[in-house]
Amino acid sequence: MPETDVAIVGAGPYGLTAAAYLRQANADVRVLGDPMSFWRTMPAGMVLRSNWTATCIADFRGPLSLDAYCADARTRIARPVPVERFIEYGMWVQQQVVPDLDRRRVEVLDGGPGGFRLLLDDGSRLDARRVIVAAGIQPFASRPSYADGLPREVASHTGDHRDLGRFSGARVLVVGGGQSALESAALLHESGAHAEVVVRADHVNWLHGGKYHRRLGRLAPLVYAPTDVGPMGLSRLVAAPGAFRRLPRRIQEPLAYRSIRPAGAAWLVPRLRDVPITMTQPIVSVSTNGSGLTVRFADGAQRTADHLLLGTGYRVDISCYPFLAPSLLARVQRVGGYPVLGRGMESSVAGLHFVGAPAAWSFGPIMRFVSGGWYTGHALVQAGAGRPPDRPDAQPADVATTGSVQ
Repeated sequence: MPETDVAIVGAGPYGLTAAAYLRQANADVRVLGDPMSFWRTMPAGMVLRSNWTATCIADFRGPLSLDAYCADARTRIARPVPVERFIEYGMWVQQQVVPDLDRRRVEVLDGGPGGFRLLLDDGSRLDARRVIVAAGIQPFASRPSYADGLPREVASHTGDHRDLGRFSGARVLVVGGGQSALESAALLHESGAHAEVVVRADHVNWLHGGKYHRRLGRLAPLVYAPTDVGPMGLSRLVAAPGAFRRLPRRIQEPLAYRSIRPAGAAWLVPRLRDVPITMTQPIVSVSTNGSGLTVRFADGAQRTADHLLLGTGYRVDISCYPFLAPSLLARVQRVGGYPVLGRGMESSVAGLHFVGAPAAWSFGPIMRFVSGGWYTGHALVQAGAGRPPDRPDAQPADVATTGSVQ
């Protein structure tokens, strides 16, 4: 007999949200993982781009909200929210929802009698009827081909560093035009590094949502959802994944890109005033030299640097999750690395669910953000994720499957 009805792999915002909703529905849930582990790897000094409501785990109202945490801890948090304070808040949520968190790491997830078998890092085994994979995006860090073969000592991802102060005095070329790259460049500059940003596009997108919120006043909620993803009007659509996923794929894709295109928060502009930003210069090659790196651009220009910092984002590919057994992975219907998901974020393997960024192909761009957990929690409960699977293979036929299926 399985030892638990539901095993949740991961204890970040999505894992905690799933546990909160399912336990509220009286499901038997075990959560495994290191709480808020991905967030603890982010560079010290970073702040979250999302607004106050969208930074809330599980819901922006009620006993797990940021407001509830501040009241309980008798503390105040600056806006925008510093990552260190968000981690503190996440750890508080974990104590409220999963005080019995199992911090063991899942080494292997495979099918088993009556459901699934999880092999843990201490050699023990856990059997579960259902599994919710909430393992985050860290394994999906994207490294461009020109960085292939370069050691991490000279070319690394923004997600590789907790302390950017180690680059003080160094020449650092930061690649990317999104929040991670731009904020990393600001932190590098403020830490004494000689930073330069290289953006492949001909401009940087700056987000000014707060300005329009203030101008609209009481009318702002009509066009901006509290999830804080997407521009005016579109924000309301992407906040409703049930509606968004029913749009034709040819419409979904441009709307999704418009909602999550690379962009930086407007409050970064003054912090980058003394940081050079080079536009429309794609990198074609990077090589090591006696004193560091030589970076060559498409127009023939080049730079020398001590380090290349890749703010090149994350590309979802669930085959990068090291714990998924090949035999189980082969049964998961996929499109471009994303699992094709049906009701309750259930994959083509009955009882196996994927939440967070891997759900974005099926449920839209909101799944890439903390606030996407609000819909996810409700969807898991409504789909009966706390009950045993009732069919041998889930067929998510209500999800459009245009494109190449792996």
